[in-house]
Amino acid sequence: MKQAFIKLHLSILIAGFTGIFGKLISLNEGLLVWYRMLITSLLLYALLWATKKLPTIPKREIFKIGGMGLLLGLHWIFFYGSIKASNVSIGVVCFSVVGFFTAVLEPMINRHRVSYKELLFSLITLGGIVLIFQFDSQYRMGIILGVVSSALCALFTIMNKRVGVSHSSTTMLFYEMIGGFVCMSLILPFYLYFIPVETLMPSIPDWIYLVLLSTVCTIGLYLLQIQALKHISAFTVNLSYNLEPIYSIILAIIIFGEAKELTPVFFIGLGIIMLSILLQMISVSRSRTAKELNPSET
Repeated sequence: MKQAFIKLHLSILIAGFTGIFGKLISLNEGLLVWYRMLITSLLLYALLWATKKLPTIPKREIFKIGGMGLLLGLHWIFFYGSIKASNVSIGVVCFSVVGFFTAVLEPMINRHRVSYKELLFSLITLGGIVLIFQFDSQYRMGIILGVVSSALCALFTIMNKRVGVSHSSTTMLFYEMIGGFVCMSLILPFYLYFIPVETLMPSIPDWIYLVLLSTVCTIGLYLLQIQALKHISAFTVNLSYNLEPIYSIILAIIIFGEAKELTPVFFIGLGIIMLSILLQMISVSRSRTAKELNPSET
């Protein structure tokens, strides 16, 4: 069990590096995502082929999962765009508003009652983002892109859960990466037409960061999560991932010295967001304890 928790927090730390690599890689967000999906697809194919575990599913299902890859790719584009337009701290803080969009979109898509408690906690988070947006004008474009990224992430999570009911996590990851790469390949020429770049090829440091991003922060992260879930409940894993923005901000302050760029208003907004996350964690923990003590109510 101790090793499982070590693997869980190692995976959260690795997830925190995702935004760091987004800042380190000099490519624009469109090319960054295209290369990430290309490298991850090739590595996953090689890994599954070597272990003779290549998944085969009907073409109709491949297109469905591939569509999820498109949503994931768009989410990544806006996430990295947010980081490049501002900094890592803004990008990951905006990611916290995923809960708000999930609370709003999930009842609409899955046709169930709105959880007003979830909506209230999410509105507190949104209040923190609005505070930063209102007073830190230099970050406004980054915040707008980050909020769009969060909306796409919420939509991806909701739809991915519906599509992934009858498929393994490995199958979903494999075809999402391939589908995302194909979709990004179709979008990229138009993207580069409106946002031209001097070069399409990554530099040597970029190649190193891209390989690390694809292997460690995509495949490695996924494998650690799977191993942790064998001994730790999904509830604990999901709750623990609320630490990811904290890890990312600490890493950004250490690596890029972002503390100099962050104003007191940012930290006030961050405090409001952390309060929302803490209240949500307490609420969910109490609800879970109550269900365990009164199983007849579930």
